[in-house]
Amino acid sequence: MSRITRRARIGAGLALVTTAALALTACSGAADAAGSGSADGSVDAATATSVEDFGTFADLEEAAKAEGQLNVIALPRDWANYGEIIDLFMEKYPEITVNEASPDVSSAEEIQAAETNKGLDTAPDVFDLGLTVALQNTDHFAPYKVQTWDDIPDALKEPTGLFVGDYGGYMSIGYDSSKFPAPDSLDDLLGADYKGAVAINGDPTQAGAAFAAVGLATVQSDGTLDDYQPGIDFFSELQKAGNLLKVDVTTATIASGETPVVFDWDYLNATHVADNKDWKVVVFDGTGYAGYYNQAVNVDAPHPAAARLWQEFLYSDEVQNLWLGGGARPARMDAMTEAGTIDADLAAALPEVPAETVVPTEEQSTNAGTLLGEKWAAAVQ
Repeated sequence: MSRITRRARIGAGLALVTTAALALTACSGAADAAGSGSADGSVDAATATSVEDFGTFADLEEAAKAEGQLNVIALPRDWANYGEIIDLFMEKYPEITVNEASPDVSSAEEIQAAETNKGLDTAPDVFDLGLTVALQNTDHFAPYKVQTWDDIPDALKEPTGLFVGDYGGYMSIGYDSSKFPAPDSLDDLLGADYKGAVAINGDPTQAGAAFAAVGLATVQSDGTLDDYQPGIDFFSELQKAGNLLKVDVTTATIASGETPVVFDWDYLNATHVADNKDWKVVVFDGTGYAGYYNQAVNVDAPHPAAARLWQEFLYSDEVQNLWLGGGARPARMDAMTEAGTIDADLAAALPEVPAETVVPTEEQSTNAGTLLGEKWAAAVQ
């Protein structure tokens, strides 16, 4: 696979954002926190809600350098260009040691790690989460608005800054073209050609990519995001056909051939050509399923200034273009396109978007998460 061969308009980011009517509202008491200085005039980084609470951006940088550490979690280096992004942060701020913990855990396991390590220097400072897990755990987040806040579409951000969309894409099917035919539709995957071969990236009750796989199966089965039951039914059929492979997808499982057909985000599937030269990607025609991952600051971050500096870094022009270099659509894509700061060549290389795109709202995500919790395990046992 070169990339997905179909090419796209530069406005591909808009296609995700304009359909993402998330209608996010202030979600928890954490939203009431306000940045302030301490009695002696110093900054309380743990309550800062913007750069202004530090004074200037240089003051934020100095506060983060004084902490000297940043704990990140669930950031695989081959996921949406995270390796290059982390390395650039370390190059830019050599005074800050980046501690990369558990790169392959799910969004739900990030929250578990924060709870287990609360009060310890090893707790994550920041999160990268699927929407459903973010909505369920807002009490773990501290509100923070980056300097480029106004460039981020309202549909992608919780109004107080508890969590904010950062990069996104479309759910796709990646496959080893040397062993399997290209699937033209969801139903093809139920056939004998795909016996014991089809995997999803995690557990949909815990992992955003797997949750989205069920969402794609729902809308490709003529269902709607108001009820994910058709998607659950599809994977139940896949299991009964003997085609569902219950192995978590990683770079290693792609390279070894252990997971030869995979539901995953298009920007993640696109990277696997480096692991398998015969790897190709399909984004089904008809209704496409899109989604963004979200950034959040741990309300109990052991390094609160570094956590906020990391957020500023991720939403800068430079790093938004690095998301694009990883095949993902950055949250500020449309504003950067208008300003002329987007990497136009990378934007033009994105795959063409489906004719119709859907993104779950807050209510739909919450309801789907509840339904999956009740029905998923029995459906695929």
